[in-house]
Parts: sequence; structure tokens; C-alpha cells
Amino acid sequence: MNRKAFITGATSGIGEATARLFSQHNIDLILCGRRKEKLASLAQELGQRVAVKTLNFDIGRYDEVKNSIDTLLAAWKEVDILVNNAGGAYGLDLMEDSSIEDWEKMIDFNLKGLLYVSKTLVTHMIAAGKGHIVNVSSIAGKQAYAKGMVYCATKAAVESISESMRLELVPHGIKVTNISPGAVETQFSVNRFHGNVARANSVYKGYDPLVADDIAHTIYYSISLPDHIQIADLTIFPAAQSDAVTIHKN
Repeated sequence: MNRKAFITGATSGIGEATARLFSQHNIDLILCGRRKEKLASLAQELGQRVAVKTLNFDIGRYDEVKNSIDTLLAAWKEVDILVNNAGGAYGLDLMEDSSIEDWEKMIDFNLKGLLYVSKTLVTHMIAAGKGHIVNVSSIAGKQAYAKGMVYCATKAAVESISESMRLELVPHGIKVTNISPGAVETQFSVNRFHGNVARANSVYKGYDPLVADDIAHTIYYSISLPDHIQIADLTIFPAAQSDAVTIHKN
């Protein structure tokens, strides 16, 4: 029987790359995202290899999250792998110039959504006595930087949540892996700069950044190890990067 994976933020970037890679390894998929048309397209494509279900809800609203997941699992029964990937950065401004709307989006997507999905699925994993949760954090969660206060804060929270989850869930046979990427060229910077593609592209010029597939392969590696191995925390940089704000560019 195929393992089943629940992936948030599955319609682009790391989430989409992970869904594609998992499907190549016969892992059935529950894909969660904000874009219904993209979810439908992915389901049609990847459904040729594995079973695919899609969910579309506001990840920042617990009632929607719980109702959607509980309804689905009434049929699918259990989830073996949860990849908490949904999130993003919005704005790169000093605190006094930052948008409250941007702050709230980051808190909803990066923090509340991760907690709500995890809380709902953990109940099912505990009942099954097995599972693996992969939280996609960021180097920003380990090292704060100017103009990224709320983004850094939400990712620092993910780091702490991952550690606390591990302490609570290991006795139930559930692994928890925290993955903290550095610079990854996805829609991340386009979203951060509110659609300014030229500014977003400049972030990745002069060196070879990571790409979504790199993180997808890291996630797959972490969930493919023997049962007695648990990767607790993993930081991954492009070769040109040495910390959150230091990148050597040609």
C-alpha cells in the first residue's frame, strides 16, 4: 500500500516540486493550496501515477482547516507524511514602514496555518501510532535580519514549534523534521516585493541559488530513511551563501 502525504502550499515552488517528486516514488497525495485551478491541473497530471485528493481552504481559519481535513480522512483514514510548506514573506521594510496587512498574512500563513493543520493531523497520526511531519522553516528562523522582523519571528516560531513537536510526538512513533533553507529561487521574492519581478530577480543574480527541486529532494531524503533514523534539524544553503544575509556574488 502506498504511503500518503499531505502537502500545504502545493500549487507552486517547493510544495509543487515535492508533490511531483513524491508522485514519482508512489506516494499518494493530498494537496492543499489557494489556487483551485492549479490544484485541479496538478491532480489531473499526477493522478496518472498515484491517488490524488485536493483541498482548498483558508489555512488561517481553524474551523475550515479542521472540517476539510476531518471530512477527507473519513474516507482516506490516515496520513503518513505531513509537509508544512505553506507560507511566505510579504514586504521588506523597516518596522515603521511595514504593512499591517503583510504582517497578518505572514502570521496566518507561516504560523497559524502550520499549527492548525498540524493539530488536526496529529490527532490521526497518534491514533495510527506513526507519522512524519516535515516543517519547512527558513534560515530567517535561526538568524534575524533588518526589515524582516515579522517574517523572521514567524520562522523562529516554526523552529520552536518543531522542537516542541518532537518532544511531544516521539513517544507516539511520530518523527519531526525541521528544514531551514537559505536562498531558494521560487515565487518567494516576487511575493515579498508585491509582484516587482525585476527587484525579485535581482536577489538571485551573480550566483547559483537553490531551486525548489533541491528542497523537495531534501524533504524526500528525510522521509525515506530507515525507521530508526530521524533528521531533527537541517539547514541548507546554496554554495555561495554563508548565513542569512551573506551571499557571495560574482
